[in-house]
Amino acid sequence: MARALHSPCFVAPLLWLTLLLVAVSPGGAFYLPGSYMHTYSQGEVIHAKVNSLTSIETEMPFNYYSLPYCRPQGGIKKSAENLGELLMGDQIDNSPYRFHVNVNESVFLCTTKGLNENDAKLLKQRTRDLYQVNMMLDNLPVMRFTKQNDVTVQWTGFPVGYSPPGASDDYIINHLKFKVLVHEYEGRNVEIIGTGEEGSAVISETDKNGMSGYQIVGFQVVPCSVKRNADDFSKLNMYDNIDPVDCPVELKKSQVIRQQERITFTYDVEFVKSDIRWPSRWDVYLKMEAGAKVHWFSIMNSLLVILFLAGIVFVIFLRTVRRDLTRYEELDKEAQAQMNEELSGWKLVVGDVFREPSCSKLLCIMIGDGVQILGMAVVTIVFATLGFMSPASRGMLLTGMIVLYLFLGIASGYVSVRFWRTIKGTSEGWRSVSWLTACFFPGVMFTVLTVLNFVLWKSESTGALPISLFFTLLALWFCISVPLTLVGGFLGTRAEKIEFPVRTNQIPREIPARKYPSWLLVLGAGTLPFGTLFIELFFILSSIWLGRFYYVFGFLLIVLLLLVAVCAEVSVVLTYMNLCVEDWRWWWKAFFASGSVAVYVFLYSINYLVFDLRSLSGPVSAMLYVCYSFLMAFAIMLTTGTIGFLTSFAFVHYLFSSVKID
Repeated sequence: MARALHSPCFVAPLLWLTLLLVAVSPGGAFYLPGSYMHTYSQGEVIHAKVNSLTSIETEMPFNYYSLPYCRPQGGIKKSAENLGELLMGDQIDNSPYRFHVNVNESVFLCTTKGLNENDAKLLKQRTRDLYQVNMMLDNLPVMRFTKQNDVTVQWTGFPVGYSPPGASDDYIINHLKFKVLVHEYEGRNVEIIGTGEEGSAVISETDKNGMSGYQIVGFQVVPCSVKRNADDFSKLNMYDNIDPVDCPVELKKSQVIRQQERITFTYDVEFVKSDIRWPSRWDVYLKMEAGAKVHWFSIMNSLLVILFLAGIVFVIFLRTVRRDLTRYEELDKEAQAQMNEELSGWKLVVGDVFREPSCSKLLCIMIGDGVQILGMAVVTIVFATLGFMSPASRGMLLTGMIVLYLFLGIASGYVSVRFWRTIKGTSEGWRSVSWLTACFFPGVMFTVLTVLNFVLWKSESTGALPISLFFTLLALWFCISVPLTLVGGFLGTRAEKIEFPVRTNQIPREIPARKYPSWLLVLGAGTLPFGTLFIELFFILSSIWLGRFYYVFGFLLIVLLLLVAVCAEVSVVLTYMNLCVEDWRWWWKAFFASGSVAVYVFLYSINYLVFDLRSLSGPVSAMLYVCYSFLMAFAIMLTTGTIGFLTSFAFVHYLFSSVKID
């Protein structure tokens, strides 16, 4: 999820086929589908682009040109953005930073007018809020390196400014020392005819002159604050060459942010030849800080949990259920009749086990939405694991998830209506079920996001959805997802009804009193699925809120498969335990036995906010974090609850289909 997880405006994931292929090598040297090789000639002009300013302290992106930076000579031009980029708050514009390929130079950009009160105040605020400038060249984000406790840490972007400890003034970054890594490419059997706006190569099939060129494989920066003589530099024109300068150490030689201060912006660029090949240029961004060992430890831990639960399920099936059924079937009719009077445990609820649960319509709706989210997650993670969700294609992951969710409405409608028919025994009311299925999860999402959008609008953040995009999303949902859900519901009415293997008594059986609340056991069951995913959850949260790259979808695929297995086993075990104590109200408990993992996910998110996001400040930032965490936990509840319920339903149906009690 390269930057797909960098800005938290929507989110959910997917899986199935090739497991260890990408799990072992998350960023190998291969061409990522959807990305193109760009080759430039000696001295060719290329421009850097700028994205929204971001901060791990406020989580509210702002436009780059909301600050008094130098403007491009031809005016500001916005790049075409896909749906995912817009939802993430990306706003990619051109910039005045111009490079000549393989030409080292020091360049003057501009000198601003004296900062007015608003500009000076805004610069100070953005500096103290730790805002970063996100720049890119040839689709590569700029990277900088810092030393922390003798450890080199890499970051994407560079700060707007800095506030030295103990100093009362703030200082702006106004001089950038770029290092562009290039790989010399010798054309073989291909010829680069031209490049588009993003540098996507057009290649001919014939090779007449074996054209060679340079490929950009790295983009690094050292940000500096340099005090310049504004009067001397104001006489220069943009892109005039100047003498190179080193980053000053003394504060008196740095550019302070102060009202009426004139700021001069300059930059150096150095091109360095590199052995890094173009297909491997993203490896440095996707490299895991903790390595693969932590992920493998999480997977091994989850496997132990699965084996333990599988052992319990094995005992239930082979030693208890099968033994009882075999013993029962060996008896003659007279003995069976006598045994019916002496039944105990789960056999006693045979006449109530398929009794309609409370709020049955809501249960059907949540199962339908869970199937839709799960299907979206599975397909997305599979494609991401295979490399189709390239980090170079910003917003592709989120766009793909939304499209999949819209078209999987047909599956949610089918499942919800078919279960409705199974429970009610009739198709009456299927339109209502289909409509509510189409509206339930999206309705919760739109409600929360609308409130957040008004907050972001008031803050003038680029994270706020434009009103046109907001209505576009509503139109997509109403014109695609809703009709498909209704079509799926109609197909559900035509599908064969699931017949219950036993008849339901007219009078409900009294449930014996228990020493402890049954929901306490249901809530505790969620700890086992949470133990499967909490380590991977840490990396995902770090990617969303700390601006780190997440692209180990191979591990995520394995973790999701393990999560499905744990949810299924936990739900079956808990359902059997409830039936053994003559509690026939298993429907909702089967759903929440695995769905309760969402409670722990949400609590862990709050723990992450308190102990790992200590820099997050302000009520707006906290509100954004809590609301997005709630939406994530809500989607996880629907997904895991659906997995648990479907497995338990199959288990109960199989169990009582073997019983011959009238």
